[in-house]
Amino acid sequence: MTFDVHPVTPDRVDDFVAVVNPNRRPTHCWCLSHRLTAPEIADLGHGSRETAFRALCGRTHPPGVIGYADGEPVGWCSIGPRSENTRLTRSKLIRPLDDVPVWSIICLVVRGGHRRRGHTTPLIDGAVGYAAAHGAPAVESYPVDPESGRIDLTMAFVGTRAMFEKAGFAVAGTTDAVASKLPRLVMRRTL
Repeated sequence: MTFDVHPVTPDRVDDFVAVVNPNRRPTHCWCLSHRLTAPEIADLGHGSRETAFRALCGRTHPPGVIGYADGEPVGWCSIGPRSENTRLTRSKLIRPLDDVPVWSIICLVVRGGHRRRGHTTPLIDGAVGYAAAHGAPAVESYPVDPESGRIDLTMAFVGTRAMFEKAGFAVAGTTDAVASKLPRLVMRRTL
């Protein structure tokens, strides 16, 4: 099996849709709510979340990368400079640890029917490689730490400590945020 990762440019939006929003519901996830404020989404998309997402895909730093297994889109990783993520830069719960201009992973999805096939680590590695190629000094993620318990699958998009440790991240701090009553960490991989 070959696994490739590419930025979600305008010509790859349909691949993003296949992974994250296969029914193309206008109010379903377009990976915007953790990135932009509601007024920014409205301004950028002229009332359409899909249009706002498409606009982000045309920027210098698109909103993330798509993972392909043997050419088929199977994964999504939202990654970009923290400084370009309005909601994250304004967050009072996930504050910066220092002045390092990190790139942040805020969402990670493997498409239904393709889970438990080993796609997560190469997807994260590809996202980190993309960030490194664009000058990122480090990449952060903000996963939950379920300890010995199980994670509620509705929160799986934030990832778990174990999945990021497997991809070479280390705990660098904690946040004031929680997900399903589980603490969220700051994990960092220095490049």
